[in-house]
Amino acid sequence: MFIENMMTTAEQVVILYIVVAVGFLAVKTDLFTQKTAKSCTNLLFFIITPAVIINSFLNIDYSPDMTKKLFTAIGCGLLMHFLFSVLSLPLFRKGDKNRNSIFKYACIHGNCGYMALPLANAVLGSEGVIFCSAIIISFQICAYTYGIYLMSGDKNSAEKSYKFGIKNIFLNTGVISVAIGMPLYLLQLPIPDIAKVPVEYIASMNTPLAMLIFGTYIAGTDFRSILREKKILTVGVFKLIIFPLMMLGIYSLLGIRGTLLASLILSASAPPANNTVIFAAKYDKDTGLAAQTVTAVSLVSILTMPAIIALSMSLM
Repeated sequence: MFIENMMTTAEQVVILYIVVAVGFLAVKTDLFTQKTAKSCTNLLFFIITPAVIINSFLNIDYSPDMTKKLFTAIGCGLLMHFLFSVLSLPLFRKGDKNRNSIFKYACIHGNCGYMALPLANAVLGSEGVIFCSAIIISFQICAYTYGIYLMSGDKNSAEKSYKFGIKNIFLNTGVISVAIGMPLYLLQLPIPDIAKVPVEYIASMNTPLAMLIFGTYIAGTDFRSILREKKILTVGVFKLIIFPLMMLGIYSLLGIRGTLLASLILSASAPPANNTVIFAAKYDKDTGLAAQTVTAVSLVSILTMPAIIALSMSLM
């Protein structure tokens, strides 16, 4: 069962990274530019990913059990981010505080959107996408509270960013999409094809575009400098292996099983979030280091995610 699940997941991950390679080659051959990638990222963030989340709610039938699992996913996501926040503190105490803040942020905040959603859709289907969407809510709460405090670097800056953080907990594409999709799921309102089909079409663009954009990040990365930064290795070991296995044990002890467990572990095992770079830029941190950390750990996740996810699926 484990080997079969791992092979299935690995196949999906390899498929995704073939598309990543296309994005990489497109940049290297000047068919795709970093400026174009930035515009595509905005398209992905503000239009396509919300369509994926809403479309998933439209494809699930209502049940009290499913509703309970949705709120369980949010609670488990909050627990996960809290534990990652606490456990990352002793890992990066020595050295430059500004650089350490990037490593801590990367350890805590996984790529719940661009990486987890396409993989959940491929491996777990619409139900898995909904659970991963619920985890995005907990991600946003953590990112726009503790994440801002971590990246701002000083008390005054953190206080200035407080209103920005509270506002963005609620006014972001992930939470708004769930706020739209949840009532449609709960009320099971009949949606005419003239409205539903365009959402499906837009949602179908998520996986290829997200992976192409990631390929452009890799194309702009200096891998020689990555090898000189040992703390990136620490981020990789804890973010991709130790933390996910720890959460698998905790969730299993809590009695969580099935697609919910697999979705939670998929999100827990995802590499650092792309907004590690965005937050680094906003708070005048080393964006190059942030990009290198995200890229390097994401590449290693090709090997780790299939095994971790397969282990959780064997408990389904």
